[in-house]
Amino acid sequence: MIETFPTPAALAEAATTAVHGALISAIDHRGGASLVATGGRSPAPIYDRLARSRLDWGRVAVTLSDDRFTPATSADSNERLVREHLLTGAAAAAAARFVPLWRPADSPQAAADLAEADVAALGSFDMLLLGMGEDGHVASLIPGSPVLEAGMDPGGDRLLLGVPEGVGSPPVARITMTLPALLRARATLILISGAAKRAIVEDAAGLPVHALLEQAKAPVRILWTM
Repeated sequence: MIETFPTPAALAEAATTAVHGALISAIDHRGGASLVATGGRSPAPIYDRLARSRLDWGRVAVTLSDDRFTPATSADSNERLVREHLLTGAAAAAAARFVPLWRPADSPQAAADLAEADVAALGSFDMLLLGMGEDGHVASLIPGSPVLEAGMDPGGDRLLLGVPEGVGSPPVARITMTLPALLRARATLILISGAAKRAIVEDAAGLPVHALLEQAKAPVRILWTM
């Protein structure tokens, strides 16, 4: 189940190949492609590689699995990470479309409400990139969150939820895709590193990440390195 890579660079190269292939295939078969990006340290090298790749970026839409409830000017913003590492160069010149989760609003739930229709309009996602925390969370579906039950409900009708501050690391307010939204993906890559996270995948159960690993709707690959 877990694909092992000797270095972070090798993992980034494999992930880039998978994402690029999925987007090319979607453009060829459906005329356009969508990518759900993620934040954290692992994906930046992937975004740097993708930004240099040959791709019809004008036919690509990009959004996020989650973001902090902070403007893109903030160093903590996942949107800023994507704009600085992926939506640059050829992608920027070709006007790749970005669908932000953060919106100027009074609360994370209000921001989620404003972004909901735009994310829904993307339909199924051609590729979903996710990280995973050492508590087993994916996106901002965080154990202990007051909205976790709603977010993990496979029958829920929301694609986005606001997460109030007080959970996660750092414990800031966030906007997150729900499990039904994540299950819209045609393919998913989960990027993990370190022994602790590998043990969560192999040995633990009942955490948000396991809902993705146990479903049969769409293929999930786990890419791991030390």
